[in-house]
Amino acid sequence: MALSAAGNPPGVTALVLNWNGARVVGECVRSLLAQDYPALGVLVVDNASTDGSADMVRREFPAVRLHVNEKNLGFGGGNNVGIGLAGTPYVLMCNNDTRLAPDAVRLLVEALENEPRAGSATPCIVLAATGKVDATGIVVCPDGLALGRGRAEPPEALRQPAEVFYASDCCCLYRKAMLEDLRLPSGELYDEDFFAYADETDMGWRAQRRGWKSLYVPAAAVYHHHAASSGSVSPLLARLVERNRVWVAVKNFPAWLLAYGVLWTAYRLFWQAWGVMAGRGRAGAMASQRSKWEMAKVLLRAWWEALLGLPGMWRKRRAIMRSGRLTFGRFREIFRKFGIGAKDIALRD
Repeated sequence: MALSAAGNPPGVTALVLNWNGARVVGECVRSLLAQDYPALGVLVVDNASTDGSADMVRREFPAVRLHVNEKNLGFGGGNNVGIGLAGTPYVLMCNNDTRLAPDAVRLLVEALENEPRAGSATPCIVLAATGKVDATGIVVCPDGLALGRGRAEPPEALRQPAEVFYASDCCCLYRKAMLEDLRLPSGELYDEDFFAYADETDMGWRAQRRGWKSLYVPAAAVYHHHAASSGSVSPLLARLVERNRVWVAVKNFPAWLLAYGVLWTAYRLFWQAWGVMAGRGRAGAMASQRSKWEMAKVLLRAWWEALLGLPGMWRKRRAIMRSGRLTFGRFREIFRKFGIGAKDIALRD
C-alpha cells in the first residue's frame, strides 16, 4: 500500500548519533532534510563531541532538534537517549557518516506499514568509497559474531526484497512498538555495556525470540563512509567486536549452542590466521598495518574483558530467556536461512 492512499503518514524520528563527526554529519543531516517523506523530524544526539560538530549542527540546521550528552555514552547509551526522546511510531537510525537517497525513508515506512509483524526494515547500504554493498541486514554465526549481509558484493546482486535476520543499525527503520517490546525489565534496550558494535546483533536475537520479522528493502538506497569514528580495521573495532560477540552468545544462546560456538570459533580463527598470511579479509587488512603480536594482544584483551563481564551478562541472560523461547529447530532454521560460514566471514573484506 502506498502511503498516499493511507491518509496522514505516520511520524518518523530520524535519530543521528554523532561523535566528532564534523566532517560527515552535515551531509547526513542534509540528506534527511531532503527526504520526500513529509512526516519526518530529525534529532541529532551528540555524544560530547570535542570537534565543534554539535555547534555546527546548531548553527547550520536550526530546524533540527539537538540533544547534547554530558559525556560519551557510546553507541548503545547514546541511542537509548535518542529513542527515549522520539515520540513517533517509527524511529530511523542513522550513522552520522551516512547519506540517504531522497525516497529512502518513504520506501522503508511503506514496507513496515504493509507487514505488521515486521519490526525493522533495512535499506541497501552501499560503501561510498567502493560502490560495493556494506550491508543489507545482517547474517549471524553460532559464536555470536555477525556480518553485514551481502558485504562486498555488487548492489545489483541483491535487488530482491527479502526477510533478513535483523536490520543493520548503520541505517534502518524501527517500529517503536517493537523497540518497547524488546526492553528488558531493567528498562535497557541497547546494552550499554557493549559501548559500540554488535548492538543490533544482540537486539536481533531478542527480536527473534519475541517473534518479530525484519525486512530488506532494496529500492531504498543509503551510502556509508564505513567506520568514520573508529577506523575500518582499527584495534578498537576488532577488540569490541570480539568481546561483544562473546556477550551476545552468553546472553542469547542455550548451553548446547554455547558449547558448539567454542568449536566454531576455533575454526573461524584458523581461517582468520590463514587470512593474515594470505592478506585476505579484515584480519589480513589489519596485519598489513599491525604486527601479529599486536593482533594477538587485541584478541587476548577482548577475551579478558569478555570474561570480566560475564556475571553481568548472565544476569541479563536470565531476563532474556524468560521473554520468549527459541527451540532447537528454530535455531537451526535461523542459521540455515540467515547464517554465514566460518571461512566466508573470516575472509570477507
